[in-house]
Amino acid sequence: MAKYEAELTGDFNEILNKIEAGICAGSTTASLEDGSDFASYTNGARCAVRVFERYSYFGQNRVSLNVTLFEADGRIRLSAITSGGSQAMFVKINTIGEDAFIKKLIEIVENL
Repeated sequence: MAKYEAELTGDFNEILNKIEAGICAGSTTASLEDGSDFASYTNGARCAVRVFERYSYFGQNRVSLNVTLFEADGRIRLSAITSGGSQAMFVKINTIGEDAFIKKLIEIVENL
């Protein structure tokens, strides 16, 4: 499992769109599996959850990336967690696919 968190500035929708497009364009096997959006009309808070998946050639398995983008009180927070990259039954080994997936997200966020 790899984890990345950041505080971002900018337009919530633009950030979300760039993350979605960048992750899907970052690998021929990457796809947006599903998403969910929540908003509070009383205080303007928003939350978007996206689940991406791609095939890890090195690990020969599928890897998922969960991205949560949350905006409240003028602040935008990002939390991303990968999973599924290990081939072992009882211990986590070979997390190269997870690391590569989250590094792509970090690259996108750093270029915002």
